[in-house]
Amino acid sequence: MQQITPTVKTLLIVNIIFFVGSQVIGDYAYKVFALWFPENPNFGFWQIFSHMFMHSQETLSHILFNMFALYIFGSALENYLGQQRFLFLYFSAGLGAAGLQILFSYYNFNDAYQYYIDQGVSAGEISDLLASVVETGQYRVFSQIPQDVTDQLLGTYVVPMVGASGAIFGVLAAFAIVYPNMPLFIIFIPIPIKAKYLIGGYFLINVFSALSGVSLFGPSNTAYWAHIGGAIIGFIMMWYWKKNQFNYNRWN
Repeated sequence: MQQITPTVKTLLIVNIIFFVGSQVIGDYAYKVFALWFPENPNFGFWQIFSHMFMHSQETLSHILFNMFALYIFGSALENYLGQQRFLFLYFSAGLGAAGLQILFSYYNFNDAYQYYIDQGVSAGEISDLLASVVETGQYRVFSQIPQDVTDQLLGTYVVPMVGASGAIFGVLAAFAIVYPNMPLFIIFIPIPIKAKYLIGGYFLINVFSALSGVSLFGPSNTAYWAHIGGAIIGFIMMWYWKKNQFNYNRWN
C-alpha cells in the first residue's frame, strides 16, 4: 500500500468531517452545503465548492468509493504534481463538473418548462407549482402534462447535487495521462487492465449513461454530466502540463 500524501489526507479528513456532520445535523446541512439548481431559493454561490465535500446520507458506498479513489489515485498524482498543482487540478475539475451539470440542468428545466407553457399552463402557475414543492413537498397535477415531464421539471429544481465525484473524475483522467500503461485490477476481473483502458472505459460508460439515461452503475439520479465535466477538465489540464514539461518548474 502506498503512503498517503499530505493534501490527500487533508481532503479525506474534511470529507469525513462533512459526512459525519451531515449525519448529525440532517437535512439542514444539505440545504446549506449541497449544490442546488441556481433558480431554487436554497442556492448559494458557496455551494459550487461546498458540495464537493457532501455525500449521500442514504448509503455509505457513495463516500467510500470516492474516498478510496482519492486515496489510491490522488496520492500517486500528488506525488507527481506537487501539492499546489494537485489542489488546483482537484478543485478545477470539481468546478468544471458543477458547471457542466448546471448547464445540463438548465437544458432539462427549460425543456420541461416550455412543455408546460405549450400546454397552456401559465408562468404564474408554474411558479406556484415550484414554490409549493419546495415548501411542502406537494404539487398540483396538470392532467395534460405527462408525469415524466413533471419529474424532469421538479427533479431538476428540487434535487441537489452532492459528492466529490466530479473532482475525482478529474483525478482519474489526469492519472490516465500520467500513467497510461500502469496495470490496474478491479474486483471479479483477475487480469490487469492498463489505466488508459480502464479509466477510459469508465468514462465512456458515463457518457453512455448521460446520453441515454440508462444507469449501468450507481443510482438513477447520478450526476453523469458532472463526472464528464470533471474528467474533461482533468484531462485537458494534465495533458497541457505534461506537454509543457511542467515538472521542471514545480510549484512548491
